[in-house]
Amino acid sequence: MYTNVNFLTKKAFREAVERGDKITLYAPGMGKPKTDGIESVEGPHYPRVHSWYAVVQMKDGIVVEVK
Repeated sequence: MYTNVNFLTKKAFREAVERGDKITLYAPGMGKPKTDGIESVEGPHYPRVHSWYAVVQMKDGIVVEVK
């Protein structure tokens, strides 16, 4: 699962969510992410090596918390 913005660090991702940026998720070739509940996210986007992973809380299709 990836974010709609290619965050290079988990810290940058967390800060964007805390600021209130509307971050959504997508799964290339794997269907749709949940709109509510818990999802796992990785970054940065392929083809870069994934260097961070996060568990997030979703509400109405938007990431509301990075755990």
